[in-house]
Amino acid sequence: GLDPQARRATWDLVRDLRGDGVTVVLTTHYMDEAEQLADDVAIIDGGKVIAQGSPEELCRGGAENTLRFTGRPALDLASLLKALPADSTAAELTPGSYRVTGKVNPQLLATVTSWCAQNGVMPDRISVERHTLEDVFLELTGKELRA
Repeated sequence: GLDPQARRATWDLVRDLRGDGVTVVLTTHYMDEAEQLADDVAIIDGGKVIAQGSPEELCRGGAENTLRFTGRPALDLASLLKALPADSTAAELTPGSYRVTGKVNPQLLATVTSWCAQNGVMPDRISVERHTLEDVFLELTGKELRA
């Protein structure tokens, strides 16, 4: 329940303490806070630790990356899918907003940008996204609200 200024001051204090070698035990429901401040995270569900590791390890484990780009609406996704590795998917989420999933690596990025060049598509924006700690928490504990 901190206002933005108090939250930043608290985060700075925790970072300073960590920098001085002090162990800080932080409990939070805010996964972005844990992702920014923690060296090690334990995800607890039903009173049991269901996952533990660094934020990087937890976000990497089992989560595929996502490549997103924007361009003109109604691109030929069948053509894009032919250029991509077999385990990839491509979808237009909203007009002109595209998501490619699968094993996102430099080769996949090169394939997408080459396809764009060959098809006269100038992407307005390209980004590679990883799952956040909140995504991992929701996947591990269930995306449905529980009674």
